[in-house]
Amino acid sequence: MKKTFLLLYVLLIAVLTTYGQENNIIEITGQVTDQEAKDPLPGVSVYVKGTVTGTVTNNAGDFSLRTRLRFPFTLIFSSVGFQQQEFEVKGVGSKLNVAMVTQTVLGKEVVITASRVEESILKSPVAIEKLDIRAIKDTPAPSFYDALENVKGVQMTTSSLTFKVPNTRGFNIPNNFRFMQLVDGVDMQAATLGVPLGNAIGPTELDIASVEITPGAASALYGMNAINGMANLITKSPFLHQGLSVYQKTGVNHVDGIDHDPSVLTETAIRYAKAFNNKWAFKINGSYMRGTDWRSNTATDQNPNNLNTANPSFPELAGANNPAYDAWNKYGDENNNAVTLSGVQYQGKNQTFLVRRTGYWERDIVSPIVDNLKFDAALHYRLNENAELSYGYRIGKMDGVFQRGNKIQLDNVRVQNHRLELKGTNYFIRGYASIENTGDSYNVKPMVDNLDITGGGTNSVWGGKFKTALQNELNSGVDLATAMQNARQSADQGRPEPGTPAFENLKNTIRSINNWDHGAVIAGAPATGGAWLRQMSRLYHADAQYDFGDKIKFVNVLVGLDARLYEIIPDGNNFVDFSRPIEERTLPGGNNVYYKKVGGFGQVTKTFFDNKLKLFGSLRLDYNPEFDPKLNPRVAAVYTLSDQHNFRASFQNGFRFPSLFEALSYVNNGNVRRVGGLSYINEGLGYLDNSYTLNSVNTFNAAVNKDVTAGLTANDAALKNRALLEATNLSATRPERINSFEVGYKSVLLDNKLVVDIDAYTNEYSGFLGQVEVAVPASGRVGTDAGVTDMLAANRSKQTRYRVYTNAKNTYNNYGSSLGITYNFYQKFTLAGNVNYNNIKTNAERDVFVTGFNTPKFITNLSVGNREVFKNVGFNVVWKWQDSFLWESPLANGTVPAYHTFDAQVTYRVPKVNTTIKAGGANIFNQRYIQYAAGPTIGGLYYVAITIDGLLNK
Repeated sequence: MKKTFLLLYVLLIAVLTTYGQENNIIEITGQVTDQEAKDPLPGVSVYVKGTVTGTVTNNAGDFSLRTRLRFPFTLIFSSVGFQQQEFEVKGVGSKLNVAMVTQTVLGKEVVITASRVEESILKSPVAIEKLDIRAIKDTPAPSFYDALENVKGVQMTTSSLTFKVPNTRGFNIPNNFRFMQLVDGVDMQAATLGVPLGNAIGPTELDIASVEITPGAASALYGMNAINGMANLITKSPFLHQGLSVYQKTGVNHVDGIDHDPSVLTETAIRYAKAFNNKWAFKINGSYMRGTDWRSNTATDQNPNNLNTANPSFPELAGANNPAYDAWNKYGDENNNAVTLSGVQYQGKNQTFLVRRTGYWERDIVSPIVDNLKFDAALHYRLNENAELSYGYRIGKMDGVFQRGNKIQLDNVRVQNHRLELKGTNYFIRGYASIENTGDSYNVKPMVDNLDITGGGTNSVWGGKFKTALQNELNSGVDLATAMQNARQSADQGRPEPGTPAFENLKNTIRSINNWDHGAVIAGAPATGGAWLRQMSRLYHADAQYDFGDKIKFVNVLVGLDARLYEIIPDGNNFVDFSRPIEERTLPGGNNVYYKKVGGFGQVTKTFFDNKLKLFGSLRLDYNPEFDPKLNPRVAAVYTLSDQHNFRASFQNGFRFPSLFEALSYVNNGNVRRVGGLSYINEGLGYLDNSYTLNSVNTFNAAVNKDVTAGLTANDAALKNRALLEATNLSATRPERINSFEVGYKSVLLDNKLVVDIDAYTNEYSGFLGQVEVAVPASGRVGTDAGVTDMLAANRSKQTRYRVYTNAKNTYNNYGSSLGITYNFYQKFTLAGNVNYNNIKTNAERDVFVTGFNTPKFITNLSVGNREVFKNVGFNVVWKWQDSFLWESPLANGTVPAYHTFDAQVTYRVPKVNTTIKAGGANIFNQRYIQYAAGPTIGGLYYVAITIDGLLNK
């Protein structure tokens, strides 16, 4: 790995030393105007075709460009909303005057993400969507990142105001390991959390140039973490976008006062960029957002009384009287906090009841106030006409809520990265480092467990108090439902109540301890378990790409290579040093843990029949020392008929190596240890080869309880029902694999007024990665009498529970299609819409865990807008509808209801002062909805945003 990084560094130095002085500097000057309005056009990009040399017009429309090139060469003039123009410069002459023509035609976008080289969006070999500057300005969404939710094929999951994760084509989770997000080629994931933190350290509203989204597998060209798709966020060049810009947004949410009082949201951003002689340039961005988060406050019971994990024999305990109640947004009432009350005298029999700890609501544990502070800076230097060297730095600090297996309160999370890149007209060499610090974050589940245990005793102690009080109530003639309620109040005596000083003091103590085991004593800390999420990892990445272009006859060849190294600093709680003995693993410190991969790809393209048919072939090889090398091929074809109709088809294979948490975690959370899937973690623990599935343990105990009520002893009942226990027989984790086939059609019709884009896909997943909870017996191996009786609920202390990352045994097939239409139907009025369909084929056999497709069958977006319905006034309205669907996850299961929303905005431009005022709202009718089970309830957000652009641009 070190040799790979050294090789890339030496290559970078070698390239830098090859550039010399070619010719004397010449200067080209001119002015760009609007042909229709005759006004000067600021912000027009002017660059030399086939080079990195370029500049931008100032507020007076003037430009000055210095170059060493020999005559003749071609200048390209481009600006959002105008047709691109080319002008051949044959010699030094008078000042150039260029008039730009308003662009009303559609489908002219150029994209780079689909094939890693520039190409027309109409001729991309796979489905791809693009939001350019103009589309971002027109969106009624509160931010450009929110606007991704309206893109064809995209499903957004909102965990927090500050934390949103896109996904495409199924198998959605809030911590989406399968969807990659790049910013200027840099992977934005927080390594140990394993997921991009939304746009927490990404571009500001002022610096985003465009967003390209590829739905579907992109592993063949981009490697790990792109198995479901990717988003590529591209920022503005300081050479092409200069001056001072300021952005201020003020909004309000929670207007109905149901989850919180109406609250103000503010976001301020500033950008300054400056170029010197078209040689040096820099830019600086900063922004700060603060608001009241959406609140997760859904009381849906996911353990109703008809389940064998509740009390189905007693109908009077249904609904609000359910003592085994497990609410979506309540914690401490999960499976590990289920208490079995045996031998309760009721109706003349020894009865068994299942109850759960009282727990606390998420609203009592999670702070409602969130903010996001971010800063980035970049310095660019043009070595000559064909090479540009740049250094970029980003840092972001954020609060919010993040969901993995449990909810995480993100507090003062900081992620920063450094990027060094040399970029030419046909190559780049890039290296970056990402540094993560989870700050004062904590896990909600162990927070609640330790609040309960510290305030009310262990489960067995609390259950004993509950049983005594219940029996007393029943003996006094109280009905069963009331007796259960009174017994709970009695068992909860001494429990700290939210809002009291005792509660806040205990909560602050627990959040400061980085060990989630109750009773741990660390460096003199109180004898209570903790909840602190303390992770400080580093990611090092280097990659390079070279496009041979026309240097090779007959075909175009593109090659690239990359290397990645994760450096994990053991905290003794989430990640540990596995070289230590088992009994010492959870002590703080130890040797750093490394997880790495290298890869490379080659792509060949060839056109036939006067460029009507273009064939693509690529092959990628990835190697992670923990697994065998993996090959990812992709073949694709695009056929253009009559210069308008573009048909495409592609097939690709992709692999995803387990993320850090899936591979190497070692977390004890609620008496259940979450463990990564690498084989050596299992040594001495036995969860792979000596365990029962939790589902079968629950079924087994339900049958035992019935037989005990009928008069059998617990041991006899256990041995009678032993066949209900299911041995897991898990294998060590292997990479996840996808085979993906896609066809599509894209065309511009009706005199370039109508764009039609349709695609269909089918995916086959094998080795799908997920979690299964198992129980390892302490007294004997599975199948033995001792191993069976250890699974009794009363023998919980003889079971070691693990939640294991492993591969599914079944193969999963999902499929779908999407249709997008954009129609410029009258003058500047545009109607656009898309409909997306996704589904999964049901397997006949049950798997070891629930895979969680978590995707609506139908999602629809429809918008109508006009950028200038009156002079300097534009509007846009977007309607979104999403079908109901089943959500399955380790945290919560249930149906997410269908919902629809309206977003709208009106924009007023004041050209003389380069100012835009936008007033709008998301979900303007305040239709409350959720996007996933146990997720926050989202309401209306109304805002006014003012943007002042291009100041100090002379």
